[in-house]
Amino acid sequence: MAKDKFHESVKQALIKEQWTITHDPLRIEFGEEDKIQIDLGAKQILGAERTGQKIAVEIKSFLNDSAMFDFHLALGQFLNYRLVLEEIEPERILYLAIPLTAYQSFFLRDLPKAAIQRYELKLLVYDPMNEAIVKWIN
Repeated sequence: MAKDKFHESVKQALIKEQWTITHDPLRIEFGEEDKIQIDLGAKQILGAERTGQKIAVEIKSFLNDSAMFDFHLALGQFLNYRLVLEEIEPERILYLAIPLTAYQSFFLRDLPKAAIQRYELKLLVYDPMNEAIVKWIN
């Protein structure tokens, strides 16, 4: 599977913020039959650590014509990945990485805001051009 278009930008942004990349991608086995790559679908998960904190990051570009379609896909992946992490690596916190343009144009709308609150999504807003993390939303 291909890496997301902004995979390297987010990776470099995390390194700039003193995160150590531990897995690229992060792979986890769930049960006997499900060998889940928590890069499920696009090698988009990075495992990272900093001062005892562990995170996993699902990177999304939101470049399709329909931001709503991208959001539905990202939300489903996020919820499944979080379920697996809660069972296998409960100390690792999952973040959905989204580009600043998508955050400003889509994620401040009512439905995404309601879903973020209801499903307790953790967001990492990034600027792909500057390889920088703009905002952590817990």
